[in-house]
Amino acid sequence: MAPKSAGFDVKALRAFRVLRPLRLVSGVPSLQVVLNSIIKAMVPLLHIALLVLFMIIIYAIIGLELFMGKMHKTCYYTGTDIIAEDRPAPCAHTGHGHHCNVNSTECRSGWPGPNSGITHFDNFGFAMLTVYQCITMEGWTDVLYWVNDAIGNEWPWIYFVSLILLGSFFVLNLVLGVLSGEFSKEREKAKSRGDFQKLREKQLLDEDLRGYLDWITQAEDIDLDHIKHGEGMGHWYF
Repeated sequence: MAPKSAGFDVKALRAFRVLRPLRLVSGVPSLQVVLNSIIKAMVPLLHIALLVLFMIIIYAIIGLELFMGKMHKTCYYTGTDIIAEDRPAPCAHTGHGHHCNVNSTECRSGWPGPNSGITHFDNFGFAMLTVYQCITMEGWTDVLYWVNDAIGNEWPWIYFVSLILLGSFFVLNLVLGVLSGEFSKEREKAKSRGDFQKLREKQLLDEDLRGYLDWITQAEDIDLDHIKHGEGMGHWYF
């Protein structure tokens, strides 16, 4: 029997079952406000993401100019390839960087670098990755101290402190500002829709009440006319 030809797997559509809980959103107004605010904030968030990318590129280029090739020297025992420190860190021959003060040690290259060679500014890609790590404030002080050990404390403090102030405290907080603003707008819209719905229901109730009162009034008038007509007929008959 010939094997069944490869075609579209309908079973793959079952993965969309995970979207079923989204139907619950229609029954919870607060969730509607949150989701609508996130959807409306997509365009401003894209603009902020471009601004963050631009800042990462600028600081990555500056890092390439200042710190390229500076993160691969550490303290070795003289004449061996054995690292002299349990927790190796970059070192410097001169200046205010980290010096190898232990006897029979020397500062020389050959070390991959911090974080198994991931944290450095030797090329544009890893420089952007290091800058992004600092902007997220995840271990940025370690990167600062490593660069400080490698070249001294002249430029690293200015570079990293300005990066944190601009990148983390200003640019990334714009994301929270945009989301907060869109949430406030959607909440006001939801409140306005709720007030309009209540007003509409009140108007409909008033119209129904007026129609009911008019119907009662017309019924009373018809009853009075019937009574008067009956009295007149009775008087004419006698």
